[in-house]
Amino acid sequence: MNANTVFDLAGFTRATEERNAQTLLESYAEDAEVTVVDRNHPPRSPQVFKGKDEIRPWLEDTYSRDMTHQVVDPVVGQDRVALTTLCRYPDGTNVRCACTADVSDGLITRQNVVQVWDE
Repeated sequence: MNANTVFDLAGFTRATEERNAQTLLESYAEDAEVTVVDRNHPPRSPQVFKGKDEIRPWLEDTYSRDMTHQVVDPVVGQDRVALTTLCRYPDGTNVRCACTADVSDGLITRQNVVQVWDE
């Protein structure tokens, strides 16, 4: 890819909503880093995945779960993307996931994820 390659928001959204972890993984650079903050991983000790080999199992676990995913409120800039994903389990439990990401050559290089869900 060249430096002018833009992030494929439509493809990322489609893969998210179709729960396609493999296609989502293709949106990350080889050395990407993902930081997740949630009730199990507070800001002082977030969950961090470095590189596609660590990101893959996280995506596979997340998108293998029986729940729906809907991407809302996306914003894409030249080297940044932000979006919210609304998730719902069959029992009605809701999850809201907000993420921002740095993008280079159309790939996510660094992503910050904050997620909360119904108790």
